[in-house]
Amino acid sequence: MFWSSGKDSAAALQAAQAELDIEALVTTVNRPEGHVAVHRVPESLLDRQAASMNLPLEKVVIPSPCPNEEYESLVLNALRPYRDRGIDTVVFGDINLADIRAYREALLRRAGMRCLFPLWRRDTAGLAADQLASGIRAVVTCVDNKVLSESYAGRELDQSFFDSLPEWVDPCGENGEFHTFVYDAAIFAAPVPWRLIRTLDDGAFSYGIIAEQSEEPADDQ
Repeated sequence: MFWSSGKDSAAALQAAQAELDIEALVTTVNRPEGHVAVHRVPESLLDRQAASMNLPLEKVVIPSPCPNEEYESLVLNALRPYRDRGIDTVVFGDINLADIRAYREALLRRAGMRCLFPLWRRDTAGLAADQLASGIRAVVTCVDNKVLSESYAGRELDQSFFDSLPEWVDPCGENGEFHTFVYDAAIFAAPVPWRLIRTLDDGAFSYGIIAEQSEEPADDQ
């Protein structure tokens, strides 16, 4: 499972488990920053997610910024040992971006693997409602300032969040409008404890800076 730490990954994983045995989570992590790429989730919380799902976690460490050629090489190097073990399918949480799907499929072919998209072409408003109904609980960790204000960073994804979204924003953030951290779901043995430290606006994006309840974030988080 190509795990982003967010809600769509959780929904895709829940759906995929109906037909596949998931062997591991694979997540790209920025270092030295120490957080999940794009979602800006601290590694400690990523580790807690994997532990709650009782799944091995494969971290693909990438620099920030990361040239695409280097990104592809690092991802393929991480996946090939799984293919050598006979694992030929990688699950993704993408919903309707055809160019992203085509890119992933082309990349995975180089590793001799195929992609599975359990959420593909789902209506995103219905999918968001289904995620809430299924018990997926998440917090917004990253917001694109071009489409949403900083006030959305750090908010929980409850019904009031979705009711407040402007009509031009996809309810699942499929166009990169926002990214999330899942702290509870049916696939978790127990919720992952977290707390919001502060919000941060860097001009292009606003972040909900989160941490484990017992830790302080690093200065650059």
